[in-house]
Amino acid sequence: MEPAEALRILDEELENGRALAAAAADLAALDRAQTAALGRKSRYSQVQKSLGGLAPDDRRSVGKRANEVREELDAALDARRAELQAVAESGLLAADRVDVSLPGRRRPLGSLHPLTITEYAIVDVFTRMGFRVAEGPEIETDWYNFTALNIPPDHPARSMKDSLFVDVEGHPDLLLRTETSAVQIHTMEEQQPPVYIVSPGRVYRRETLDATHSAVFHQIEGLAVDEGITFADLKGTLEAFAKALFGPDQRVRFSPSYFPFVEPGAQVDVSCFKCAGTGCRTCGNGWIEMLGAGMVHPAVLENVGYDPERYTGFAFGMGLERVAMIRYGIPDIRLFFEGDVRFLEQFVSAG
Repeated sequence: MEPAEALRILDEELENGRALAAAAADLAALDRAQTAALGRKSRYSQVQKSLGGLAPDDRRSVGKRANEVREELDAALDARRAELQAVAESGLLAADRVDVSLPGRRRPLGSLHPLTITEYAIVDVFTRMGFRVAEGPEIETDWYNFTALNIPPDHPARSMKDSLFVDVEGHPDLLLRTETSAVQIHTMEEQQPPVYIVSPGRVYRRETLDATHSAVFHQIEGLAVDEGITFADLKGTLEAFAKALFGPDQRVRFSPSYFPFVEPGAQVDVSCFKCAGTGCRTCGNGWIEMLGAGMVHPAVLENVGYDPERYTGFAFGMGLERVAMIRYGIPDIRLFFEGDVRFLEQFVSAG
């Protein structure tokens, strides 16, 4: 290639490269323009490859001009790149811009689960009466779950058909607790009277899931042990609780019942929330069973080292799901465990 032709090509490529850079509409087009102007197959590269065949003086002059063209093209390309990057960033900012004049969007509100709401309400009633909350393990021994509560070895509750035993080598007496009454034994072993506690928690029984039964459910047990406690104290406590939770017009009914760890024992019913005690499809006869209760059996007090001649007490236990069903008029226990948002969001304002 002659020196004059090489210089002409360099001048043409300088103008062509500037034009390509100016015409590039985006960064991808600018990259193509740079390849066309300075790439290995460009006319500029052909001039550089021909420098070796030129005379020394011509090589210096053409090489100098090639360097000048390269610098000018790099400057033009860099300037255009900066412009395109600024445009791209402006577009991103425009896309992310928030119109503060538009009304805000409310985030959907979560809610406590209806069982949690009910538990908090029950605990609040009893703590205002002077009870404290006590908790215990969900895996218990036969002693705490049965023996200490005056449940004899031949009692049906000990059957594998009714209880869920845990298969731990060397510990055949471990099971998932069937009621939170075991917490009462732990508490009485750890302190002397007076004792006033409520113990909420999960319990487990070998049940088939249907509208009113579940293998995993929740209970709240209560215990009061002191000098001079009578059945009248139990009745007054539970009547005050029912009226505080369900309303001042709620009626409470006590009827004899049997539980191994209390004597005498009672079943406590409340008047139906739908028919006010006149009888309907929900209750049948105007009453809904709420809980079991009674005076602590002397044998239970002896098992924890209390003197039954000096101390008396009462205990009660209720299923949390049953209370929630009464409180909110829910017909099926399975609704609590299905996780249906349409069901749960009804309780946003209930807490």
